Amino acid sequence: MAVTVVRFNLVDPAATPESLAARYRTAVEMAAYCDDRGLTTIQTEEHHGAANNWLPSPFSFAAAVFGATRRIAVTVSAIIGPLHDPLRLAEEIAVLDLLSGGRLVTVAGIGYRREEYEAAGVDWARRGALQDELLETLLKSWTGEPFEFRGRTVRVTPQPCTQPNPLLLVGGSSKPAARRAARLGLPFFPSAHLPELDAYYQEKLREYGTEGWTMMPAAETPLLHVSEDPDRTWAEYGEHFLHEARTYASWQNKDIHSAVRSGADTVAELRAEGVYRVLTPDECVALHEGGHDQLILHPLCGGMPLDEGWRSLHLFAERVMPRLKD
Repeated sequence: MAVTVVRFNLVDPAATPESLAARYRTAVEMAAYCDDRGLTTIQTEEHHGAANNWLPSPFSFAAAVFGATRRIAVTVSAIIGPLHDPLRLAEEIAVLDLLSGGRLVTVAGIGYRREEYEAAGVDWARRGALQDELLETLLKSWTGEPFEFRGRTVRVTPQPCTQPNPLLLVGGSSKPAARRAARLGLPFFPSAHLPELDAYYQEKLREYGTEGWTMMPAAETPLLHVSEDPDRTWAEYGEHFLHEARTYASWQNKDIHSAVRSGADTVAELRAEGVYRVLTPDECVALHEGGHDQLILHPLCGGMPLDEGWRSLHLFAERVMPRLKD
């Protein structure tokens, strides 16, 4: 069965407050359009202090999407766990779970940008311990029962509607992340195709006597834009794809594993890599039929003009979706 994902990070390096407001409104309208046409999920994420206006508040965006939709899920992939107050986050997720009827999926990672920790006044060296505390606190909070937190007794209300807890996955590409997920009996979300890390997670599940499962990206997880004329789209809008690719590259190092990883310095190099792909509707269908069960559309990539984003989304919904096999 095809999983259809529409990704929004609301990046726009040339934005004014007015144009960024229009981009945010358009993203919510696009989510409603996707909901009407049966797409699977909206995916969003969290980064702070980025000069290109990367979305810093994914739960606020998720709330807007839930208010405009009835069926589609929202996956926040990922939050930077140690930057969040555990009790406040438990409340936020519980409220969104109630508002959406259980459509929120949260992936909690620890991030990889020291500057985000510095800006928030959070100790980078304590990120593992803080992530442990966050996850443990979330699970205790959603029981609705009193528990001990930092030397005091607390209780978090309201309880979420999804029991035993809203869908929470542990993200990461390291053994400590896999071990943390297994110890808590939480699903594991590797940030890239890492079968050896999944094997380690399964080993730790057996060791801890817990249950869990892995949601792992495929070996190839291209970000898609749909066009009737890919050559024209690359020529006119390729710089938007390159902007996002180079932003990611500037944040990553050899120790970071990511499904979105590019070494391109030019639009031509980026096109040749295949991480970002501009495909015709027929090519999208062929990609699915060739074994790609997950299709990830990125209509507003890198500050993409809104009308071009709509063209891509309309082509996908009208000329690809009806042809995907269940």
